[in-house]
Amino acid sequence: MKETILKIVRESIEVKEKFFNENADKVAEAAKIIADAFSKGKKLLLFGNGGSSSDASHIAAEFINRFKRERPGLPAIALNTDMAVMTSIANDYDYSDVFARQLKSIAHTGDVIIAISTSGGSKNVLKAVDAAKKKKLTVIAFTGAKGLKFAEKSTMAFVVPSEDAARIQETHITIGHVICELVESLLFEFPAKKTKHTAAATPP
Repeated sequence: MKETILKIVRESIEVKEKFFNENADKVAEAAKIIADAFSKGKKLLLFGNGGSSSDASHIAAEFINRFKRERPGLPAIALNTDMAVMTSIANDYDYSDVFARQLKSIAHTGDVIIAISTSGGSKNVLKAVDAAKKKKLTVIAFTGAKGLKFAEKSTMAFVVPSEDAARIQETHITIGHVICELVESLLFEFPAKKTKHTAAATPP
């Protein structure tokens, strides 16, 4: 049992190391794009299905609340969180429309999209990316080794070099955390405060 656990952990580490060795500069570029959008009053919109929906919500929460620095909240919305919206669109139209229809309603020029699909084949994610491109939005794709066609649809893509869904998703949330930390550093240069009662910083 212990050897199985260590094997899983080694595989996870190996996938992450391979990804970041090949994509560190691109991750830094994505952080700059998102930070620039926030500095201009724009927002980040994220979405995915299943585990990827949890990643979208997780990353949005880090921006809305805070990650490591005491600072003002940043406008990030996970489109997979409102069940009334999701189910009404799925019921009245089709499940493939649940993200695209929301984007058409609330996305504006200058907003940034993080679209997450482990397989790269999620119809509702692909349809939303098409909608985002029509609105000339920046689309950052998170996917795995089988998601090359999905990656080609995007402005920028992070393709995790694995076909194992668990290893891909573990890398996706690490990418999200790295981007959060970089964005905070870019927008809020002051050191994080140690007390919960520190006054909020002035936004850039």
